[in-house]
Amino acid sequence: MNKKMTEFMIWAKENRWDIIEKSESQLNLNSSITSRYKDIPSEYLDFLSAVETCITPDEKTWFICENEFNNRSDHAFKWNEYELLSLEAAVDDDIWKSEISAWWDHYLPIVMSVDGGYSFYAISLTNDRGAIVRGYEPEFEEVEKVASTLEEFFELLMSN
Repeated sequence: MNKKMTEFMIWAKENRWDIIEKSESQLNLNSSITSRYKDIPSEYLDFLSAVETCITPDEKTWFICENEFNNRSDHAFKWNEYELLSLEAAVDDDIWKSEISAWWDHYLPIVMSVDGGYSFYAISLTNDRGAIVRGYEPEFEEVEKVASTLEEFFELLMSN
């Protein structure tokens, strides 16, 4: 575990987040995730290996962890809920649906929120690999970069 991740986990516990560390560091992501996202940054894989649950005190924002990716969570939202909403909005437009899916192929969602509307944070797997972006409803695919690295993102969370 890297220093910034450990610092974030301590901070989250001190700030009443529901954070549960995994009892064993074995990570078994569903093949649908690993085949779609072949180049997940090691820093995020380290986080997934260490953390089982990470939810804000108001339960409106949460990290997507192994159980969510493997569809073994009691959350009402699937790990790719916002992609599914975008696809639903595309109705019968196959080209638009294709563009939406292609976009999400390059952005791995890592945090979901329903605080003040639907939003998410994702890791960019494009040219700016490892950067963290934020998207909001209704146009989830229009994102803004909020951090250059996962460590910088942890720093941002701890400062707010």
